[in-house]
Amino acid sequence: MPHLVFHEPRIPGNTGSAIRLAAVTGARLHLVEPLGFDLSEPKLKRAGLDYHDLAVMDIHRDFDALVGLYPASRVFAFTTRATVNFTDITYEPTDLLVFGPEPTGLDDTVLNHERITSEVRIPMLPGLRSLNLTNSASIALYETWRQNGYRAGV
Repeated sequence: MPHLVFHEPRIPGNTGSAIRLAAVTGARLHLVEPLGFDLSEPKLKRAGLDYHDLAVMDIHRDFDALVGLYPASRVFAFTTRATVNFTDITYEPTDLLVFGPEPTGLDDTVLNHERITSEVRIPMLPGLRSLNLTNSASIALYETWRQNGYRAGV
């Protein structure tokens, strides 16, 4: 499975849901600091239910530290500013799918980073701001899994 990256997440419930998403798909979840909450936050634990021990999750001090661990991986930045549709990409198991913090999305520091392979978007009706963070991550992650034949899925 490609890697799921939450860059500077702010809402513990979304990250808890992402932990559950990582557990049920086999994706590795990466959180890039700073986090907007403490990992012992009750909302994080409640949203992740009893999946915390089943998910693989890493925390990185910054974006450079993360991408430095995966020098051969492609890095896709999900943003409403992009013109490339996320379904137009043929995903590989080593890809990094990067999502920004809930209130703002990815900032220019990440979007202009030399490791960004492409900016991609999930279509939605015009005039609306964005989807929920973990809903977006779920849509993207399941597309990558579908393209790879739902390996190991039942």
